[in-house]
Amino acid sequence: MSEQTTTSSSMADPQARLAATSGIERVPGSTKPDPILEVDNIVRNFGGITAVDVGHLEVQRGIITALIGPNGAGKTTFFNLITGFDKPTSAKSGAHWSFDGRKLDKTSASSVALAGMVRTFQLTKALNRMTVMDNMMLGARDQKGENLLFGPIWASWRKQEREIEERAKELLDRFQLLEKKDDYAGSLSGGQRKLLEMARALMSHPKMIMLDEPMAGVNPALTQSLLGHIQSLRDEGMTVLFVEHDMHMVRHISDWVVVMAEGKIISEGRADEVMADQAVIDAYLGAHHDTDLGDDALLEDEAMDRIAHEVAAEKAERDEQAKNEGAGT
Repeated sequence: MSEQTTTSSSMADPQARLAATSGIERVPGSTKPDPILEVDNIVRNFGGITAVDVGHLEVQRGIITALIGPNGAGKTTFFNLITGFDKPTSAKSGAHWSFDGRKLDKTSASSVALAGMVRTFQLTKALNRMTVMDNMMLGARDQKGENLLFGPIWASWRKQEREIEERAKELLDRFQLLEKKDDYAGSLSGGQRKLLEMARALMSHPKMIMLDEPMAGVNPALTQSLLGHIQSLRDEGMTVLFVEHDMHMVRHISDWVVVMAEGKIISEGRADEVMADQAVIDAYLGAHHDTDLGDDALLEDEAMDRIAHEVAAEKAERDEQAKNEGAGT
């Protein structure tokens, strides 16, 4: 694995993270001491509706930043725009964003990934009819075996392929998926697919990973494991930006929180500060504006209800699959 993802970062120390965010002003679009991502004038309209209207946003290097907001706030659309999966309406009128000093205004999704900014999706994109190992191999970049010039010359790329296979096995072992390497990706549970997608994203040695609702569809057995993996990425020097609706998770894992509502950034700060912001409470909870976003008891109850529903749905899916397999024999 790369030096970046194997050596401990100063951000593994909670005091270092506190110091890194202590001087940041608590206003939308605040200036960061060492931003890895800078965004200006990103607007996306769909017909007469403005889904995203971000005037300025900076993401601090080396920490975990949560992007939160109510349904329809524009969070996933914003992810799509800055990673090249969609184009801003403001593309010809001042839209600008850069990553680690590299301008990304008119680049494709593949170019964004090559720059070191990779993302996962709200709905996992595992290729179900390929094995787990094949999915991992697809995540590696600059593979000579895929080049028309080197492809026919087996000896020119075999060594690199062995190195890629070794890295894939290391990552699968890290994410407790090594024993599944020869299984079809479609046979994995929802939580295991999330882990596979995260592991595959790391195959390209990214500088920042963007996770779109990493907890969605994850059963209780894997929730804590996934949280630990996210924190370890930060502790090893990677920047993490994630979208999440589970406020309990946000409050306990994030170093900085950015809040979107109706496409705009309305607040930034540490989790405890943001969740006490009346504008955030009004935007996030609507009519339930008197509810404390920091109330652990409430959040745990909501989380348990969600988890129970997800477990029941996953069990029903497994039972149905077993029934169909039994009927086919």
